[in-house]
Amino acid sequence: MNAPDMQRVRMSLPHFREFGWDPHVLTVDDAGDTPIDPLLSATVPADVEVERVSSVPTSVAGAVGIGNIALRALPWLYRAGARAIARHDIDLVYFSTTMFLSMPLGRMWRRRFGTPYVLDMQDPWLSDYYATHPDTAPPPKYGLAHRLHATLEPWTMRDVGGLIAVSDTYLTTLRQRYPWIDEASCATIPFAASRADFDMLTAHPQANGVFQSGNGAVQALSVGRGGDDMRPALRVLFGAIRNGLSQAPAAFEPLRTYFVGTDYAAPDRARKTVEPVAAEFGLTDRVVEQTTRAPYFEALQLMKDADVLMLIGSDDPAYTASKVYPYLLAQKPIVAVVHERSGLVPLLDHAASVLVTFSSANEAAAVIELTAKLRQFMEQRPAARELSPEIERACSARDMTRRQCELFDRVAGPALAA
Repeated sequence: MNAPDMQRVRMSLPHFREFGWDPHVLTVDDAGDTPIDPLLSATVPADVEVERVSSVPTSVAGAVGIGNIALRALPWLYRAGARAIARHDIDLVYFSTTMFLSMPLGRMWRRRFGTPYVLDMQDPWLSDYYATHPDTAPPPKYGLAHRLHATLEPWTMRDVGGLIAVSDTYLTTLRQRYPWIDEASCATIPFAASRADFDMLTAHPQANGVFQSGNGAVQALSVGRGGDDMRPALRVLFGAIRNGLSQAPAAFEPLRTYFVGTDYAAPDRARKTVEPVAAEFGLTDRVVEQTTRAPYFEALQLMKDADVLMLIGSDDPAYTASKVYPYLLAQKPIVAVVHERSGLVPLLDHAASVLVTFSSANEAAAVIELTAKLRQFMEQRPAARELSPEIERACSARDMTRRQCELFDRVAGPALAA
């Protein structure tokens, strides 16, 4: 299914064996409300063993307020993982998911079998975001979940063999919190992109039900989640567009913006977080928000069809969007508004057509800067900046898999040598 946190493993599966690791996948046979994307399944090598386990149905677990798929599947995951470790003489267990409540299984299996485990922190597990952003409303049951995470994260980190994270900040925080974690057992590895996915799209083009190309409009697209943490960047963007319409109406009149997949919730529970900000700036006729997530290859098709790709950052500088490298491979101009301390700034400085950074202290200045840069962009309509071979190689699924396996070697090496 098109869940961001499963893409790292999916893209890595064709490359693990090249770097000395034979993958066995353990997952849950429950996609919830998310539709299954058969083209995604077709990218998984046929000779990779994938075991799917059961879970307590949402109709049953929901009656007592449990929706988390990791909690609902925990007993089945434990038993299937134990069987796989014993049957295949597994050398390392790798958790690459944001379903953090499955990660304590790593310590349980290590105690039973001695098998080391690596955690991929694609998001913070125990986060203080809502404590440091009191104006942002936390999700339902946040207090209970936070207490549970505050217990299970340190328990799990006690025996962790290695950590991978998409942000240096995540690793710094964890090593400060758990000083026994050695820096050599940590690696910052951003999300990758797969050229093979774009080849698959060429062979199987998808319908675009969001906007029409070639009708004289300039279609600007953002694919991925919204949220209150993106409100500052949206204010910068929409403030600049409003200014542009006033200062250079001929240049800005064709611009239309689309935000697709802004909420993970089912349509009946989804909340729009982009259009309300647009309304504050009088731009409701130029902004379309679709909360429902697009299937992965439909999202790639939208990227290819768009005239401009928008990268809207969070007010959390540690946040790293999974769409960055697919944006680069789509070879479209990128307009980026990200936090000034975001780790994406060096990359976007080379790859984005327009880059403006913001902070809580310089939002007004960022609007002025983006107005000028966006006006120049709309008047000149430049092509996408050429992707250097170095950047393309660095963002490739193959190179990201190599870096994962180098950490696996360091974590499991002593036991393998023995």
